[in-house]
Amino acid sequence: MIFGGVIPPAWGQSEQVVACEILIAGGGLAGTAAAYEALLAGRTVCLTEITDWIGGQISAQGTSALDERTTQRQQNFFPRGYQDLRSRLAHHYGRLNPGNCWVSEACFLPADGDRLLQEMLTAAARKGRGKLHWFPNTVIKDLEMGESRIEGAIAIQHRPAPGTTPLNTEPLSAILLDAYDPQPSPRLNKTLIRFVPAGEHWIVIEATETGELLPLAQVPYRLGIDPRSPLEPSASSPTPDPYCTQGFTYTFAMEATADPQPQTPPPFYNRYAPYYSYELPRLANFNLVFTYRRIWDHNLNRTGTRQDNRLSVSPGDISMQNWTWGNDYRPGTAEDNLIYTHEQLQALGQLEPGQWQGGLRVVTLQAAEELALSYYYWLVAGTTDSQLGDGVKQPHPNHRYLQGFESPMGTAHGLSKYPYMREGRRIIGRPSPGYPDGFAVAEIDISRTDYEQSFYRETLSSATYRALRTFLAGRQTAVVVANQTPYPTAPIRRRAAIFPDAVGIGHYAIDFHPCMALSPPEKPGNFERPGERQGAGAAYPFQIPLRAMIPQDVDNLLVAGKSIATSHIAAAAYRVHSFEWSAGAAAGTVADFSLRHGILPPVLIEGLPRPQPLLRQLQGELDRAGNYTTFPNTSIFNEDWQQWR
Repeated sequence: MIFGGVIPPAWGQSEQVVACEILIAGGGLAGTAAAYEALLAGRTVCLTEITDWIGGQISAQGTSALDERTTQRQQNFFPRGYQDLRSRLAHHYGRLNPGNCWVSEACFLPADGDRLLQEMLTAAARKGRGKLHWFPNTVIKDLEMGESRIEGAIAIQHRPAPGTTPLNTEPLSAILLDAYDPQPSPRLNKTLIRFVPAGEHWIVIEATETGELLPLAQVPYRLGIDPRSPLEPSASSPTPDPYCTQGFTYTFAMEATADPQPQTPPPFYNRYAPYYSYELPRLANFNLVFTYRRIWDHNLNRTGTRQDNRLSVSPGDISMQNWTWGNDYRPGTAEDNLIYTHEQLQALGQLEPGQWQGGLRVVTLQAAEELALSYYYWLVAGTTDSQLGDGVKQPHPNHRYLQGFESPMGTAHGLSKYPYMREGRRIIGRPSPGYPDGFAVAEIDISRTDYEQSFYRETLSSATYRALRTFLAGRQTAVVVANQTPYPTAPIRRRAAIFPDAVGIGHYAIDFHPCMALSPPEKPGNFERPGERQGAGAAYPFQIPLRAMIPQDVDNLLVAGKSIATSHIAAAAYRVHSFEWSAGAAAGTVADFSLRHGILPPVLIEGLPRPQPLLRQLQGELDRAGNYTTFPNTSIFNEDWQQWR
């Protein structure tokens, strides 16, 4: 969007002008990590966030249970800021896991996630002599584009109108469109903010949950399913499908009580009741579901001792709910997809100057909110199970739904301030050797899948399977091609791809919460999109290539978080807490490095696969700072990474 340096006259409001060296859109874990590193480097940072909490997954989205792999945790091999966060959690509670949950070694209250991260940014600014301009309740409305650069950004910050209730009284769906409207409304007062470079140049970092800046900057991106190919052999479709993204979740908190509580069904409960399920017979245990993401163990924090049975529930225990066949909302068609595609945005007019409204379907947000509220009632009073049948689900009325501004989610309605997003728009990186159509991390770059299984030999064409086996030959690929080695005898590497431009690390399973096949998702008898779970499974520890963070066409834009250049399948692993931090730390460091050396980030990836001196210098700085670019003993010469299970 090109405004030529002026607010559109129709908006008719004065503006606040703020100069910064680094503008970060999105205050989730990636955005917070980028700010942390930039402040330590002494930079002036502007950080915007649609909610009033920073931390994304661990705070505003309510998923305050750190997703980590056992080996990485045992070796304590995380970026330095993430280590700082874990240490502060342990110090704050006297233990790392005050919830005594079993999904993680760190389950805690979301409000404390925001509080501790705020302390971290304050400490980083003090130590590095940086300056933070923090803009809560703020969205980017438009970008001022120059030739291959972002020259400015126009944002809207909102606050309650006089005489109205505080923010977080209504759920997101009720205020989203108003938040993107520059005109004051009966509910919200608005301040227009123009962000401009503090010097000759600046770096903009996209760290929103859905990749909001990508359509505004008009850079190429993908959404949803990628077509089946030698790089994506487990894809569920032979053609692209932008409407099927992973499910998103409004989390909430509930507390165990000594006595039964009144349980009133929401007026829309019957619409969603046919969806809910424990999913599998081995999971059909209420205490198991409750303790899975328990974020506060009352007895543990009162006495300091754990119960013998970790599944035991006591009055005062608080659980955060995030369950696939519960409060996951999983649209997958053009009628109900949450994140509008480029074509849908064009049809709606949101890509016209001044018309951006966030790029989300509000009625789908509202349905997800209703699904979550109804799921609580199903947990405590429901007797049906869509997947396991009758006689499985029993009522558990000794619980209460937690809501109010002092509740774990910090909202009057009790739902998270923003839904937990597993997938957003994903950039297509710049063309480079081996990637003529643009760089992206692929399924086969990280997956531990046994591609010798009959599924792949029988599903893929002979040519596709031969190409797959060629790519999997690792360092022997050139030999396999030159000798035309038959694929039954071609070697297969047992490690992740090694990227010469790695700037961060991550490790998690390829974990799917698939979209549903029919619309609406809660339709009785609905089922998951066939084949979507085929790509799920273990992954090798992986790297974050700098090429995955640099979009096409715009030279001063870096992408962090879930919008980096990955495939739909790879994104299912590149989405958890420590990865987001690592990607954000890399973005903040690259931004500072670029400003310090008077270059733009694309310069660092010129000449690949042979790294040039500046890239090697950057990687050295990252590693010395404790923001690692590779895992121990995972070089290109080590073809077997079984120890990293």
